[in-house]
Parts: sequence; structure tokens; C-alpha cells
Amino acid sequence: MTNLVTCLWFNGEAEEAALFYASVLPDTRLDKVHRAAADYPGGKRGDPLTVQFTLLGQPVVGLNGGPYFKFTEAISFQLMCDTQEEVDRYWEALSAHPENEQCGWVKDKFGLSWQIIPRRLTELMGGEDRDKAERAMNSMLGMKKLIIADIEKAASGTA
Repeated sequence: MTNLVTCLWFNGEAEEAALFYASVLPDTRLDKVHRAAADYPGGKRGDPLTVQFTLLGQPVVGLNGGPYFKFTEAISFQLMCDTQEEVDRYWEALSAHPENEQCGWVKDKFGLSWQIIPRRLTELMGGEDRDKAERAMNSMLGMKKLIIADIEKAASGTA
């Protein structure tokens, strides 16, 4: 059992979000819906107030707190990918605001930001060869969706 649980503020969409994430991400599921015992600023008695769910194996609570607060890019989830197929699949499923796509970042239909990152990029950028790391980073900075082959090509100096 963990002592740290992420709480995400939604405007009445916490259950929908949990079910959506469960349809897209492995080891993700809706665990429990808690209904409000009374009217509250974000909803009515009987509405889903909090939704417990597991997101990629991590406990999360979705709070239907109303329209008062919105997600910003100051908080995001990094989704580490081993293959281009994973990058492509998660990009397609999660990106709902093409105008916000940049450097591997997408914003989903609930306004939550995700970084869809190939592990290979972090290997290249964290490696001993700083010139290769710089080329990999510069390549990434010019992309929306990250393309592993293009980053590797740039890192090798053959792009």
C-alpha cells in the first residue's frame, strides 16, 4: 500500500476519464466510484464525487470538483515507450488538441498533458557523448510526435 496518491481535479468527468484511460493504457482500471452524500459546489447529491482508479499500476483519485480549476502543462504524465508503435498508438489515443502538440507532448480530451517519450531518446540524451546528446535533443525540439528513427539518425550525425 502506498502513502502517496495522485489526485486529479475534474469538472464532472472523473469516471469518464478513468474508463477512457483504462481503454488506452495497460494496468489501468476503474476501482471505485464514491457518490456525493449531499449537494456540493461541483455537483449534486448522488453524483460521482471521487473516483478511485489505477493508472499504469499507480493509485489515482479523480475528484469532480467543478469548473474552478483546470489542468495546465505544469503537471504532466511521462509515458515511456519502447517502440515507435507504442509512441504512435498512445499519440493517436491521447492527443485531442493538435494545437498543443510539441516535443512529444499532447493534451488529452480532459485537458491533461502527457509526454509520450521513447526510452531511446532518454538514453541518447543521457549518454556520455555530449555531441550525440545535443543532436538528439535538437532533433526532438523540432518535432511534434517523436520519431525514434529520425532522432537516432540525427544523433548519429547522418541526418
